[in-house]
Amino acid sequence: MNFKDIKIFQNKNFFDKRGYFKELFLEKTIKKKIPFIVMSYSKKNVLRGLHIQAKNSQGKYISVLKGEIFDVAVDLRKNSRTYGKHYSCVLSEKNSKSIYIPPGFAHGFYSLGDENIVIYGCTNYRNKNSEKTILYKDEDLKIKWPIKNNKIIISKKDRNAPTFAEFNMHKK
Repeated sequence: MNFKDIKIFQNKNFFDKRGYFKELFLEKTIKKKIPFIVMSYSKKNVLRGLHIQAKNSQGKYISVLKGEIFDVAVDLRKNSRTYGKHYSCVLSEKNSKSIYIPPGFAHGFYSLGDENIVIYGCTNYRNKNSEKTILYKDEDLKIKWPIKNNKIIISKKDRNAPTFAEFNMHKK
């Protein structure tokens, strides 16, 4: 399924005997200002999300500096033909891919590597009062998370998040 404005980027790596140098972000490739950059560290089997800033929504440029994640974006743009659908991909240090997710999407990921360092470039600042969460395992979203043996480390907020339908009821 093609999602309007989601873009995958293949980053350039330059290797030599010391290691490597990686180009993570070129503003001209997405033509967006990125005023807010954050990172997260997650152990294996950590699930974060699905998160969205309800007001002043953020576009996110996401890269994995170390490890590997199963990354998910859910389209919450009311007038989009892909509303309520999700896009998923694997981002890793090894495949050197990044994703740009436009404003209006909920985002989450499941950590596949033993140690995972993820960097997020955001088009808007974080507003704690605007943070919303949708239940990651909502059956209506049909996300096939690669969770094995029910091994999952998740926050109480994410585990008890409203379903997609409940999220939509509270948005009105």
